[in-house]
Amino acid sequence: QVQLVESGGGLVQAGGSLRLSCAASGPIFSNYNMGWFRQAPGKEREFVSAISRSTGNTYYADSVTGRFTISGDNAKNTVYLQMNSLKPEDTALYYCAADPSGTPDYTRAYKYDYWGQGTQVTVSS
Repeated sequence: QVQLVESGGGLVQAGGSLRLSCAASGPIFSNYNMGWFRQAPGKEREFVSAISRSTGNTYYADSVTGRFTISGDNAKNTVYLQMNSLKPEDTALYYCAADPSGTPDYTRAYKYDYWGQGTQVTVSS
């Protein structure tokens, strides 16, 4: 079992940047696929990005490709989401999640067993 704590959210103007952090209670990159999801009010939780535990390959939703970058620091047991060129439609509660299965199905929220509490990102126009 792993505990996840997100931080780094806030209020930013359109075009601005934020970096989200997800600190884990133990080693994650060798044990879990790590993902970021988001949920806006009145909408379903959606996949944003993921990093594979087996290959280190990264994956992105079409809506964030070219603007967001997922990365990790093994020594700190932390995964990051660098968000650039933010848009009002990026406004949501952002969650970090860990999937112990290791299977290459990164976009499905049900695959992830462990979730953080979320960090709010608000982008003003």
